[in-house]
Amino acid sequence: MKLTFEDLVRILRCSFRLQCPQCSKGALFQTYFKMFTHCPQCNLKFERESGYFIGAMYLNYGATVLIAFPSYFLIETFTPIPFFFNLSIWGLFSAIFPVLFYRYSKSIWLNFDYTLSA
Repeated sequence: MKLTFEDLVRILRCSFRLQCPQCSKGALFQTYFKMFTHCPQCNLKFERESGYFIGAMYLNYGATVLIAFPSYFLIETFTPIPFFFNLSIWGLFSAIFPVLFYRYSKSIWLNFDYTLSA
């Protein structure tokens, strides 16, 4: 399947609003960490098989590394901030960001998978 610009816009819109990829209305999460098993609006099953969201873990890890790694070196190179302070900033970021991005990584994974496999 070829991914169009409209598909990409819909994927990103649904992903960052944490909405169902099929109906674009149903919520994905009951609480901050607990996901619905099915869409409350259209009954789409979210987790298709055991281990389905392992890709979302890779996405979360990749986003963390893509932000923290270059940012650390940019700050190290272009600012007078001491090494240990810079390392502490990005170490703390690397511990907190994946928790905050958790829901979005699952949503992005689900929306891309649904669109590309439909």
